[in-house]
Amino acid sequence: MTANKKEQFPYEIERLSDEENKEVTRCFNGGVVWKFIRIGPQKYFFPNIYENFAERIYNLELRKDDIFVASFPKCGTTWLQELVWLINNNLDYDRAKTVILNKRFPFLEIEGVVGTINTESNEIIKNKMEGAKKALIPMTFDDILTMPTTSPRFIKTHLPLSLLPPTLLNNNKMVYITREPRDVVVSFYYHTKLMRIMNDEPDFKTFWKFFKNSEVIWAPFFQHVQEAWVQRNHPNLLFLFYEDLLNDLRGNVQRVAEFFGKSLTNEQLDELCEHLTFDNFKKNKAVNLEDMIKTGVFSKDGAFIRQGKSGSWRDHFDPEMTLEADRWISENLQNTDLRFPNMES
Repeated sequence: MTANKKEQFPYEIERLSDEENKEVTRCFNGGVVWKFIRIGPQKYFFPNIYENFAERIYNLELRKDDIFVASFPKCGTTWLQELVWLINNNLDYDRAKTVILNKRFPFLEIEGVVGTINTESNEIIKNKMEGAKKALIPMTFDDILTMPTTSPRFIKTHLPLSLLPPTLLNNNKMVYITREPRDVVVSFYYHTKLMRIMNDEPDFKTFWKFFKNSEVIWAPFFQHVQEAWVQRNHPNLLFLFYEDLLNDLRGNVQRVAEFFGKSLTNEQLDELCEHLTFDNFKKNKAVNLEDMIKTGVFSKDGAFIRQGKSGSWRDHFDPEMTLEADRWISENLQNTDLRFPNMES
């Protein structure tokens, strides 16, 4: 293992006022008893239970060959996880199709963002969480710490780099993926509805306001992306855009393979790209979390793997919202050289 010098968590934690918290949570379903916090100078937004894990995650004892996939939510993370896992596991399609991705590639902070479900007062919520545990194994931070010593250990996170161990890029490889921010908002909205966290009150316009104001978990979006963008030339970080994978899957599969020092034949590239095509990916029960729908954790009205395309934001933003988004994007890209592919109004 890579011995980390244990450090005190370096960021201040601000708790939302009762009034702010009431506004943010008014759209939530019963059984969810979140209170929220903001962390550090970027004011990353989390449920208050994350405070119990912040220092532990910051001081996570890394293994020298740990591999991370990171992103803001709904940027193609699951797609990238499958790609990274297969490249580093000799293209073991049999295992990839039979062992759920969350078991092969666990979610680092999952316990710190879903542990606020009140399972005592609501039997329906309790049953849903039991179903979630089966689909999201390992479910706890300790589960990840005690994963078998077989190497490498694959870890997914939606945390920004500043909340992860500060020595991570010294020894460990990370692939970070991001996406057109307006498409992220749309996808995050449908994901939140799928998870049945929100009641029927909030329409997309309401959710857009929460997102723009950085009142969704893991926000603010641009600061999250910018932290990885400034490290894009680091030899242990590969920075990808979701749109580039859509437009040239083969070329970007090759980039990921080269990043990990792997060589793929033309036939292997063809087979891997075929496995990762949207139609095949959506049908793959090891990645599409079908069991979450069967157990009632997810709504029957949606799907975890939803559309696999870009530009759907145009179907959701009215002219007023489009102008707001243009200003929001322009303000946040000011004084940076970060640009998203195919970014236009």
